[in-house]
Amino acid sequence: MLIRAAHTDELSLLQDIERASGECFRTIGMPEIADDEPLPLEELLGYRRAGLAWVAAEGAGAGTPVGYVLADRVDGNLHVEQVSVHPHCAHRRIGRSLLEHLAERARAEGAAALTLTTFTDVPWNAPYYARCGFRTLDESGLGPGLRDIRDREAVHGLDRWPRVCMRRDV
Repeated sequence: MLIRAAHTDELSLLQDIERASGECFRTIGMPEIADDEPLPLEELLGYRRAGLAWVAAEGAGAGTPVGYVLADRVDGNLHVEQVSVHPHCAHRRIGRSLLEHLAERARAEGAAALTLTTFTDVPWNAPYYARCGFRTLDESGLGPGLRDIRDREAVHGLDRWPRVCMRRDV
């Protein structure tokens, strides 16, 4: 598995991966999440231009993306904006590899941690991230950037289900 920067001509594949990986939310009574459209190509291009979009690719040459991670810089840390793996490639530690790559990038930049927001009760969300070394933050542990993200998530309706902010020191 090769982890590398996303290429511009692959951005629509990232959308396809996001749609496919979101389907599992239907099976747990969260069809609204499954129906949520991925980020538009222009936003994905912004992540790519900022050097904050990586893919896990397999196959010959540069390979074909089967997973990806997007990051933002939030409160002095790298924030996992999105990590998705195509369900046909699930349970192969691809998501963990993407997170490890991001942790290495954070260390190289001098960031203290990775952060993310996620659903508390979805097995492949908060429990998975806890197994990857993330810990849940209480309100006192949230910086202004994370508070802003949570506010935007609430406006988007994500607070219909329990959510948390998590942090992994790097």
